Amino acid sequence: MAGGGMIAPSVNKGYPGKFTGRVFITCIVAATGGLIFGYDIGISGGVTSMPPFLEKFFPDVYKKEVLNIGGTNQYCKFDSQKLTMFTSSLYLAALVASLIASTVTRKLGRRPSMLLGGALFLAGAIVNGLAQNTTMLYVGRALLGVGVGFANQSVPVYLSEMAPYKYRGALNMVFQLSITIGILAAYVINYFTAKMKSGNGWRYSLGCAGVPAIIFVLGSLCLPDTPNSLIERGKNDEARKRLQNIRGVDNVDEEYNDLINASIESQKIKHPWAKLFSRKYRPQLLFVSFIPFFQQLTGMNVFMFYAPILFKTIGFGANASLFSSVITGVVNTVSTLVSMVTVDRFGRRGLFIEGGLQMLICQIIITVCIGIKFGLNGNPSELEHWYATLVVVAICVYVAGFAWSWGPLGWLVPSEILPLEVRSAGQSINVSVNMIFTFFIAEIYLQMMCAMKFGLFIFFAFFVFSMTIFIYKLLPETKGIPIEEMAEIWKEHPVWRKYVVDENEKPTGTLNIEEINITKEG
Repeated sequence: MAGGGMIAPSVNKGYPGKFTGRVFITCIVAATGGLIFGYDIGISGGVTSMPPFLEKFFPDVYKKEVLNIGGTNQYCKFDSQKLTMFTSSLYLAALVASLIASTVTRKLGRRPSMLLGGALFLAGAIVNGLAQNTTMLYVGRALLGVGVGFANQSVPVYLSEMAPYKYRGALNMVFQLSITIGILAAYVINYFTAKMKSGNGWRYSLGCAGVPAIIFVLGSLCLPDTPNSLIERGKNDEARKRLQNIRGVDNVDEEYNDLINASIESQKIKHPWAKLFSRKYRPQLLFVSFIPFFQQLTGMNVFMFYAPILFKTIGFGANASLFSSVITGVVNTVSTLVSMVTVDRFGRRGLFIEGGLQMLICQIIITVCIGIKFGLNGNPSELEHWYATLVVVAICVYVAGFAWSWGPLGWLVPSEILPLEVRSAGQSINVSVNMIFTFFIAEIYLQMMCAMKFGLFIFFAFFVFSMTIFIYKLLPETKGIPIEEMAEIWKEHPVWRKYVVDENEKPTGTLNIEEINITKEG
């Protein structure tokens, strides 16, 4: 079975059409949904490292971090269940919302889910910016989470359906690019608000989450729905006109007919959730579950939403930790641009595997550096300049590896391999698993850092190694294949072909009754 996934698919169908300015602008606007998710990932770590915020809402952490009450062990200064709940509560809400969003996206279309997600995120930003107590913080975070759940469920599907198949990888990755821009914007805002003398900088940081939400809402109001969604809801004539409009040609018969056929098959499925768990959809179910699982257990979100805390933990000062976070944010954004340029040229598998190996090497280096300097007691001597530089460089190279592989591909591949009949249900599983393990990492990371010390990075390195083998063995290449023809790639894969025989086909090596009778008569 080794290397089985390297067999190239022979799906040669191509649809006429152009890469139109209309579809480019549409995908850019839709992808702004990533801004809200990215901004939240980036903002929480910076805010939770600001002394005025800690003093007002989490005084126990303030005493350990600022006043050095309770010891000087750097690994354990931020270990607080209430503090981790502030970060992780959003992802629990997003998990629940993504399950509801599946029905909304299927019944009403992709655009209503996007609008609702943006509006709820805006409400959460207002509540958090005005927060007077931890209850308001948690309520605001829950609203933000529901918004993220709806946006993350609908936007990747929208992008995959709108994009021409030749450019689907790059256009879908605009969503991940928006996430990285949101993260970078949050880091920059935190860097400046942390210096505000009034002590209210955290309010501006949290309240500014409303800006990407407004951009997303206004953009969603201007977006057309996808041809796939229109056909799914019985609006066939409108779907044909929409397809002609976004492809820039009049002859869309082949693609339109494939969409119609896919919709007919979809309408036969009364219970898409149950259908997704049937044998035929085993490969899609596996990948929409395990890709987000592995994506979160790379440890990347530790660097993203706890970056300032992490840098402070390994000895950087307050301003230095925030500035180092800005540097990693820039690397994250630039590397995502690299992925957009290469994904439709070199394919998904190669980026997955190269990124995994790059992250693994960097995690080993980071583990050795922190282990030698901090040991088990978490009390380092003064940090030399070369040491600090080495750690930041290793983290940046690690971030780059994630940003041009598992970051964007973790959203692209699940959204493009799902057939229409189970697409909304499958994307909900993708988002749900993502949110479950984002919640898991956010909830226990600070406790794990306190308990496992530098061994925490060995924990993440194990999963990076495992996921690279997983992709090498099991994932076929999906580059350049029309989304409604994606089912063919599983039939040629040595592992998956035994699962995906069409229901009207007979298993290999058997005869049906009609064939036996014909043989006898002959």
